[in-house]
Amino acid sequence: MTGAPMIFIRHGETDWNRQARLQGQQDIALNALGRRQAARNGRILPLLLGDTQWRFIASPLGRATDTMTIALGAAGMTGRAFETDDRLKEISFGLWEGLTLAEVNEKDADGGQKRQADKWRFVPPDGESYADLSTRIGGWLADQDRPVVVVGHGGVLRVLRHRLGGVAAADAPLLAVPQDRITVFARGRVIAI
Repeated sequence: MTGAPMIFIRHGETDWNRQARLQGQQDIALNALGRRQAARNGRILPLLLGDTQWRFIASPLGRATDTMTIALGAAGMTGRAFETDDRLKEISFGLWEGLTLAEVNEKDADGGQKRQADKWRFVPPDGESYADLSTRIGGWLADQDRPVVVVGHGGVLRVLRHRLGGVAAADAPLLAVPQDRITVFARGRVIAI
């Protein structure tokens, strides 16, 4: 990325978020709170956009595209076109998707312990690590050459905080990533709104 600003919106809440289930790349719909969160973030968006020409991109998963659509509507940009990019999908938890961490620890205690010991490098069965996700997002960042508004996922935001915000790799998977906040990356700074 050339240093152009980025506005990042995490998708709104889903029922699986509420239940603390590992969603990964499962296509789980927004719930009512998630739709309200998307609208809240959309109402703030015009205050951040100014007169800059922004590119709008979302993960192709429904919870992200729906969040983008709702946010754009709340921002007064109903019908505004946006792109999707597969590289913005959430980290894959593989065979663990749909499980809570308690269920993971019941079914795969060894894997749960290894994940707890090194969340950045641990790869769930048939999944990917945060390090893998960071490589995927690094490729996406290399293609960004102008200001961009992104709707994505918690794992993606954690990796962006590592890559653009200087958070240590070991600490990035531990970051809180609320769904009712916007994160702005600009001029080497990270601001949560």
